[in-house]
Amino acid sequence: MKSKTNGNTTMEEVTIISSSVIIEGKLTSNGNVRLDGIVKGNVEAKGNLTVGESGNIQGDINADSVTIGGKVEGVVNAKDKVVLESKGNLKGDLITKILVVEAGAIFEGKSSMGDSKRAEKPSSLNLP
Repeated sequence: MKSKTNGNTTMEEVTIISSSVIIEGKLTSNGNVRLDGIVKGNVEAKGNLTVGESGNIQGDINADSVTIGGKVEGVVNAKDKVVLESKGNLKGDLITKILVVEAGAIFEGKSSMGDSKRAEKPSSLNLP
């Protein structure tokens, strides 16, 4: 769905995947995605990804920002921000600049925060 203000300027584009949809394979989008269904495969969005309360992803995620209100099993790599909502459940590692975890959220994994270059290749700690 695209919304236009004039002939040349487009507003935010959002793809909605409803709770009755199951996708097996890679999901790629050049815009924002709201997922209330199930994806068994990796998800890549050049925008924001929102996993609704009924949403379930079994695979890795790459997006600008990720909001998790449902269940995700896999590595989450968000360029800007990850929000784990109160009913969100993440089982896997995450890489992002900003991490917000609401009370009640479940997170099992490791997190790496910082700029994208450092986040992609976390340095090992050399402690005395």
